[in-house]
Amino acid sequence: MTKKIKVLMAKPGLDGHDVGAKVVVQGLKASGFEVVYLGLRQTPQRIAEAAQEYNVDVIGISVLSGAHMTICSRLGELLTANGMKDKFWMVGGNIPLNDRNKLRDLGFDGVFPTGTPLDEISERIKEKLL
Repeated sequence: MTKKIKVLMAKPGLDGHDVGAKVVVQGLKASGFEVVYLGLRQTPQRIAEAAQEYNVDVIGISVLSGAHMTICSRLGELLTANGMKDKFWMVGGNIPLNDRNKLRDLGFDGVFPTGTPLDEISERIKEKLL
């Protein structure tokens, strides 16, 4: 039996708009992924700890506040320090075009702006991990 890909999803920062994150969580579950959703107002430290605690393959965050560069920079540092550089990191939300390559440079191979089709997200994960 093939091991299910395990995904951690979280909403860092003070942004309370989590409908998009919940839609992604449900879409990934429907596509056969095992998903742990930490919910709102998570710190980068808590996300990195949970990624290790749950032994996930994918770490995903949703940022609509505009603080994606700061949050992703800190989370990337913590994930790298915790030996999780080999995991698939993804970020979604209000991501301006000129920040997308910067996020990839930080280690976030999955950069999904608002409105990205769910199939595209799940296929990208499978491409990287299967």
